Amino acid sequence: MEDNLGDMGFYSPNPNVRGMTCLNRKAFNKTIQVPVLKVKKEIINKLMKSLKHRLIQRPSLKRVIEDTKDDVNKLVILDPFKIKSVHSFEEGDFLLFKQFDINPQVFQHELELTYENFKCEEILRAVLPEGQDVTSGFSRVGHIAHMNLRDHQLPYRNLIGQVILDKNPGITSVVNKTNTIDSTYRNFQMEVLAGEDNMITKVKENHITYEFDFSKVYWNPRLGTEHERIIGNLKPGDILFDVFAGVGPFAVPAAKRNCVVYANDLNPESYKWLVHNCKLNKVDKKVQAFNTDGRDFIRTTIKSELLKYMKPLSAEQTNSCHVVMNLPALAVEFLDAFKELLEEEPSSNITFPTVHCYSFSKDDDPQKDVKERVEAVLGTKLETLTLHLVRNVAPNKEMICISFKMPGNVIFKRLPETDEPMSKRCRTDEENDVK
Repeated sequence: MEDNLGDMGFYSPNPNVRGMTCLNRKAFNKTIQVPVLKVKKEIINKLMKSLKHRLIQRPSLKRVIEDTKDDVNKLVILDPFKIKSVHSFEEGDFLLFKQFDINPQVFQHELELTYENFKCEEILRAVLPEGQDVTSGFSRVGHIAHMNLRDHQLPYRNLIGQVILDKNPGITSVVNKTNTIDSTYRNFQMEVLAGEDNMITKVKENHITYEFDFSKVYWNPRLGTEHERIIGNLKPGDILFDVFAGVGPFAVPAAKRNCVVYANDLNPESYKWLVHNCKLNKVDKKVQAFNTDGRDFIRTTIKSELLKYMKPLSAEQTNSCHVVMNLPALAVEFLDAFKELLEEEPSSNITFPTVHCYSFSKDDDPQKDVKERVEAVLGTKLETLTLHLVRNVAPNKEMICISFKMPGNVIFKRLPETDEPMSKRCRTDEENDVK
């Protein structure tokens, strides 16, 4: 009921704020009539908890005020949407009034609402042109509120930023994205709408602390669940190759789990903060960090290290090997770097690495689309794989994670053809045993 009546204007700010682009807080003042009870001062504290569900609910509003004409009683402000008169009370209320000897008569009182008493969305809805979408949501990255304003909201961007700053404790800077994400370094240009121009921030995700310059690296607070999902697949002693590591949301928790980690990012700023976050979380001895192109990282570091980790240490002890490729705009294209990466497949039984590759899709069947694109790059069908919907990025745009065992006929070089035809399939365990 409150929302419906509020839309009718009861809790709407003064209508003359419509179109305001420079915030004037005093212009939001508005006087309304509210129901009140007169309650003796000495029993106020005993009564408040029992009357909680009947009291007015407004930001920063005192629900008990002085009665300037009465030294004995104070005024308790009731919810105007629940209490219209004495007939609005229920049987339990009257029992309470009788217990504390309170007159249930409802009086009307003039109450001035100020800027502090209005909610963020109420303020923005009152200011922006009628009928237009109101943006009060944002992504929080430490002390920074990151917004993505639409074109019709841009004339009001500084006012919007200031309102977000005022209404959200702990936020000291509000920024707006001014262009799309750079697919090379995965950062974007932004402008400060309100507050301090300080983009170096600290966040905590899954009990791990990260620090970075938000204006120069990529960080998405909505991916915490996905980071945790992948790390949940790892065991102590496993190996993780992180091709597009960013500031370390996969690498650092993997190292915390006592995995061996090789982490890479092309962006020098991401590399700098990756190294910093490894030291900050005391895992710098377990992470080897690299600052190079992802394809070069695959063809050099992964190539040189992968084969020794693919060999089980013993029949009882086997290390799993994982490759994370979290660059959804381009990661699928980088899979070609794995083709014939290693020499001829050894005769002994080996464990193939599991690849977790991320991609965007606007297809009607995004999972099928991602699978087919991965198979086209690898040049083979994938028999064992899982497809996971990470999140909806935008209307008709999904982020998908495809996880699969890297096929041996992709990663190993094929033997040159001779006069006698040779099978290009991987040897089976039985054939290896016979040999």
